[in-house]
Amino acid sequence: MTLRVIMISLALMLSACANHTAGVMASSNSEVRVDNNSFARKVAVEQVNVRTQADLLQGSALIISKVSTDLRLQYKFTWFDVGGFTIEDEASSWKSLKLHGKQQMQVSAVAPNANASRFEVYVREAFSN
Repeated sequence: MTLRVIMISLALMLSACANHTAGVMASSNSEVRVDNNSFARKVAVEQVNVRTQADLLQGSALIISKVSTDLRLQYKFTWFDVGGFTIEDEASSWKSLKLHGKQQMQVSAVAPNANASRFEVYVREAFSN
């Protein structure tokens, strides 16, 4: 029984250290968070903008490659209401993006409903399993 608990704990600790889950986050209220410093040396997220389009918020961000090699990335927009609760987060999925050396690309998304008041955009490195 004790060995089983130790093995499960070890497996959980190792999965928590996986380097393919973290990246960079930028929000519509000018917050930037770096969860992976080595990734942040390769990619930047800048020019985060928000506007209203037919009573829905539309967000955009510029994803910038800082390296001369190709990068396979994923990005995801998460929308929040005034209270800070996520809006239909399970319905939004990671989208793939390939940047060539030093390339910049603007990505955008529209809020799922009119309750959205802000957003965060996450960018991470894509890994194939």
